[in-house]
Amino acid sequence: MSKKKVNLQDIADALGLSRNTVSKALNGNKSVPEATRNKVIKKAISLKYKQFAFMNTENLITKKTGNIALLTRQLPTNSHFGSSLLSGLEKRISSEGYNLSIHILRETEFNSLALPNNFDKSSVNGIICIELFDKKYTQLVNNLGIPTIFIDTTSNILYPDLNADILLMENEHSTYLITKKLIDSGHNKIGFVGDYTHCKSFNERWVGFNRALLEYNLQLDLSLCITEDDNYPYTDPQWMKKQLDNMKVLPSAFVCANDFIAVSAMSALKSKNIKIPEDIVVCGFDDTPESRVIEPNLTTVHIFNIDMGIIAAEMLLARIKNPTKPSQITYVKTEPIFRASTGKLSDLNR
Repeated sequence: MSKKKVNLQDIADALGLSRNTVSKALNGNKSVPEATRNKVIKKAISLKYKQFAFMNTENLITKKTGNIALLTRQLPTNSHFGSSLLSGLEKRISSEGYNLSIHILRETEFNSLALPNNFDKSSVNGIICIELFDKKYTQLVNNLGIPTIFIDTTSNILYPDLNADILLMENEHSTYLITKKLIDSGHNKIGFVGDYTHCKSFNERWVGFNRALLEYNLQLDLSLCITEDDNYPYTDPQWMKKQLDNMKVLPSAFVCANDFIAVSAMSALKSKNIKIPEDIVVCGFDDTPESRVIEPNLTTVHIFNIDMGIIAAEMLLARIKNPTKPSQITYVKTEPIFRASTGKLSDLNR
């Protein structure tokens, strides 16, 4: 018999709060007092609610020898690669006696370049940043003088400007390989979908895409791409449909910056009665659970999430022990997976 999934009402009942208050607290709504917000997050961790399930509840009870702070604008969902990554990371730092404290930045804190109210610099041994793609805030954290690792980072940062370690999945070569395979199979009108300025990973995927076009002497055609600012709702099929409607000619293939964007593009294409892969092929990146259930199954790139979390923890622990060593930029390999959304390319996995 499967265990009942924890929902918002369970957290609300446990704390004697309204479901609406719990929802606002977990989403960083500024109307919720800091003390209430922290209480809700702790209860979400102890009940293993969704993206908080990776946390070890013993860390909330047992006194640890040190504290590592996680700074993020939004905690990754279960489908996001970061959720499994944080699971591996938390287990590794916990084994070394460190507690992981979560700090979800409010919009007011982020926009005013302020640290969270419950962030005590004097009690933090190390910092992990994830989903923190802003140059000014990155520099703020970098200037704290605390050992820090950025898991992915803003696209417009120059590595020499950072006195911190950076961990990324390998982006460029896997995207290049998928694009190359598309061209080899006869596609010469290929579009990219995603804001390539959103983060370093998206930017490197854009570079890999363009590298393949250049190698085959194919001209980049921006009219076949959807690269609007990331403020636009890429994951909204209705918004995506409007972008497709505005295209005079559709490409024969879409290379998408991640799986969520690819799934949205597929939904929008289907709403226009465009068949995948017969009329157009689509591929993504991240190998999310959604990529394996959508029909047709999505060609994507697998990320070794848990391994990345362990590597991130080891990098940060090494930095804490030796703060003066040169900063490190580390890539973890990825693997293209060809599925039915790119038609005959799925045979490459056999």
